Amino acid sequence: MDIFVTGFLLSLSLCLDIGIVNVAIIDSAIKRGARAGILVGLGSCFGDLLYAALSAAGVAWLLRYGWVQWAIWLGGTTMLLWLAARMTREAWLDASRPETAPPPLDTPPPSDWLLLRRGAMLALASPSSLLWFAAVGAGLIAEATAGQAARVPLFLTGFFVGGFVWSVSIALLAARGGSLLGNRLRRWCHIASALLFLYFAVKVGWNGYVTLWRS
Repeated sequence: MDIFVTGFLLSLSLCLDIGIVNVAIIDSAIKRGARAGILVGLGSCFGDLLYAALSAAGVAWLLRYGWVQWAIWLGGTTMLLWLAARMTREAWLDASRPETAPPPLDTPPPSDWLLLRRGAMLALASPSSLLWFAAVGAGLIAEATAGQAARVPLFLTGFFVGGFVWSVSIALLAARGGSLLGNRLRRWCHIASALLFLYFAVKVGWNGYVTLWRS
């Protein structure tokens, strides 16, 4: 169960970064209703799941090399601390920005398939997603699964569920008045993201210290 929860929380740490995917979910929900936003978010979950599965498959093989474990420990911890600092800075900037006006209503929504495909393509092309999986995701997945292939499915299930729960929540919030929250919604997302990144930085840093440095 701990692996599922870890996957769930890791997914949230990725989702809470206000990037192009979250902007698309919020925009679709405000303009076309919660269902449209949820479909875009569901599509993005499949895109993120593909990246997570590829990371998990590659990490199990690479962890046979000691220098890879050290690189994941030091590089992952450093990147997590940097992301926590960046999210803190974004929250600070959001507090100083004027509130934005809600956008005008849009035309009738496109097909469900188009919304799903749009979410998936945005997730695969998102710069923040690429950065997360390349610099952080591999290390965190390795930490969560301990390089054991049998633990990967449960981790990926938690990862997918975390992304979907986030998508539903943010779509419902945006559809029911997210446009009125303006920068406050983004600010609290950035604060929550900073706390999650800091939590995982401490977790990865301490476990690396115990398993690599002290041993």
